Amino acid sequence: MENYYSFIALALLSEIIGTVSGFGSSILFVPVASLFFDFKSVLGITAVFHVFSNLAKIYLFRQGINKTIAWRLGLPAIAFVLLGAWLTTYLPAKPLEAIMSVGLIGLSIYLMLNFNRTIQQSNGNLFIGGAASGFLAGVAGTGGGGRGITLAAFQLPKVVFIATSAFIDLGVDTSRAVIYVSNGYFDRKYLVLIPFLIAISIVGSYLGKVILKYASEIIFRYMVLTVVTAVSLFQLIKLFT
Repeated sequence: MENYYSFIALALLSEIIGTVSGFGSSILFVPVASLFFDFKSVLGITAVFHVFSNLAKIYLFRQGINKTIAWRLGLPAIAFVLLGAWLTTYLPAKPLEAIMSVGLIGLSIYLMLNFNRTIQQSNGNLFIGGAASGFLAGVAGTGGGGRGITLAAFQLPKVVFIATSAFIDLGVDTSRAVIYVSNGYFDRKYLVLIPFLIAISIVGSYLGKVILKYASEIIFRYMVLTVVTAVSLFQLIKLFT
């Protein structure tokens, strides 16, 4: 039970940082959960937790949802998260995580160096960003980096960024949660965590919203790119050590 207390404390920190950085807690929650649980349990717990997390963010930031971007980015994300979740029983996750981490680091550095450059909000770019983030979420448990990079490149206002990302992620996480739970990735013994995960989602999202009031749009965008780079680098180091 002591391990659960440590896990809950770190999960709350992940939720706060995930809200402030704009693309959800899973990019930090997955490495944290992997310290306490096996890989498939991490996938299951993360998906279930993130459903509650996204519901909290959608409520708190509901005025900012960009439905056009949400549907065009979200539909391919949902399609590819189902594919990625199904493939977890057949493909090794480490090579895919390594490739995606390298790609995210490169894109983050590029956007930092070209801070004022945006990419066109075309259907093609939205499809690529959604497909990549969805597939990685299904295979490795977190696709927030890919979605965060896509939305950051559009230079969306922070409230629009967070609300739209959460709206997309709700569909993604609900889809993969169904597959993970049906495949036994969320063991019954973890049901005791659900009340804590719900509380963490609400409290962490609210505290993140309070902190965001004091962050400018420029600082917010740099935080997004910095967190993506740092976590991707951490994932690479973890994969090879």
